[in-house]
Amino acid sequence: MAIKLDELMNATNLRGRGASGTFIAPPGGKAHVSGDRLVPLLDKTIPELFSDTVSRYATLDAAVFVGQDKRFTWSELSDAVDALAAGFLALGLEKGDRVGIWSPNRWEWLVTQFATARIGLILVNINPAYRLTELEYALNKVSCKALVTAAQFKTSDYLGMIETLAPELAAAEPGKLKAKKLPALKIVIRMGDDNSPGMFNFGDVLAMAGRDEHDSLDRISEGLKPGDAINIQFTSGTTGAPKGATLTHSNIVNNGNFVTSAIRLTADDRLCIPVPLYHCFGMSMGTMGCVSNGATMVFPGEGFDAGATLKAVAQERCTGLYGVPTMFVAMLDHVDFSSFDLSSLRTGIMAGSPCPIEVMKKVVSLMHMAQVTIAYGMTETSPVSFQSSVDDPLEKRVSTVGRIHPHVEVKAIGADGGTVAVGEPGELCTRGYSVMKGYWDDADKTREAIDVDGWMHTGDLATIDAEGYCNIVGRVKDMVIRGGENVYPREVEEFLYRHPKIKEVQVFGIPDDKYGEELCAWIVLKPDQIATAEEIKAFCAGQIAHYKVPRYIRFRTELPMTVTGKPQKFLMRAAMVEELGLVAQKTA
Repeated sequence: MAIKLDELMNATNLRGRGASGTFIAPPGGKAHVSGDRLVPLLDKTIPELFSDTVSRYATLDAAVFVGQDKRFTWSELSDAVDALAAGFLALGLEKGDRVGIWSPNRWEWLVTQFATARIGLILVNINPAYRLTELEYALNKVSCKALVTAAQFKTSDYLGMIETLAPELAAAEPGKLKAKKLPALKIVIRMGDDNSPGMFNFGDVLAMAGRDEHDSLDRISEGLKPGDAINIQFTSGTTGAPKGATLTHSNIVNNGNFVTSAIRLTADDRLCIPVPLYHCFGMSMGTMGCVSNGATMVFPGEGFDAGATLKAVAQERCTGLYGVPTMFVAMLDHVDFSSFDLSSLRTGIMAGSPCPIEVMKKVVSLMHMAQVTIAYGMTETSPVSFQSSVDDPLEKRVSTVGRIHPHVEVKAIGADGGTVAVGEPGELCTRGYSVMKGYWDDADKTREAIDVDGWMHTGDLATIDAEGYCNIVGRVKDMVIRGGENVYPREVEEFLYRHPKIKEVQVFGIPDDKYGEELCAWIVLKPDQIATAEEIKAFCAGQIAHYKVPRYIRFRTELPMTVTGKPQKFLMRAAMVEELGLVAQKTA
């Protein structure tokens, strides 16, 4: 049975500051923590929160899209949102309809996010890296009635792929598509000035509505509830088909608010957001976080580019910066890094994958981000559960993911389902307002993820110390058992990052006849560096236990990553199994 808040408070007098308030220390030596509940949850829908911000900060900068040379004040952004929302109504879209968006970071994405929320349409985030099969699956899985799309991004010809899946567009009247492969899809809205058969132009939809549609907006918004589903995000799983995590107004509004409260963001701040909007990092922690306090959103470009991001920070005098560790590595390694004036920076968030300690230290010292924080979470929890505080000692900010967020409860469990002791590794389970409604149209997968007591099983291995700080030590499925010894790849990775020649490293297990599993390390060296496997092993000798020293070491020019910077160890493992002619005994 879960421990109640009052029991936690009575169990110990040890209290301290968490990400956005007090935390309550683990009682009885168990790895079980609850966040502060003194600050109430926001009982608001996205349109309510957005409207409040617009009324308070109407003439201040709301968003800057540097790559598109496009700027909005809060008032101008509100006008664009209302115009698009009314246009959606004119197209016949109704509350609960699913509207997909397939695009990199563009101003049209931001307007679509808040226009769909304005009238209760469920925004479906489609990964910009998807190809034909994945796009077809996503649109059909949630029965998207409309799709807002960019024309292209990098090597992806979005319009070409849509036309391949729906050749009927060529002869269709816009808004009346009948496609065999995409039976639910009726409306395709394309960005840009060019015309495409069977599609509306984004600009035309902005100008489409009449007085009736505009007059209906407030009435529709007032009928929405914080617990309504408003967003579907497909998880980038390593096996099986992607699952559509379904989030509510309350999920996104509150998580964005708590995340940015932890970095003390205000209307005086300008937050640089190079992370993708289709992901929680961009749209929950980024855009919703800024809306919660009136901070300016700054988007350097359509996709991440180290030089463009550094330029945007300097040019727009950004005070905050988001990114995954690989983004910060790329910025720190940029050939012209020292030429950019980053002195305006003070804070930000590094998240999305484990944050190497050495990288974090450089971000603090070289990028002026003394108040940078680490955040941990997952799409299914809106996303953040743990976050460090700007007041935490640097040691804690570089070695943990901080402490529990307000109104969230977390425990670490062992293989038997019981809560493990403080300091012992176990699977993190999360409960509270942030947990998703479920996976769209997938009751079985939802039951696998969320148990009958409301705990979301994350699949992440973690330890929670006596002060409530959490450390992610790996994935449940990533833990390597070598000759009966449990090895956590994250621990080995952190040690290898100390090597002066190593830029990136991932450690994983591969099958072994003698020990069951052996460790393998894939390493990317810093520019102009040369190293050998023997040199790396010698670096480990006497410093870490012999069974933690990787048996196999391979040097690579880059590592396989998702578009959000998460390492794809299953691809690395499969490549090594094939290279060594092994029998795959373990899957990701």
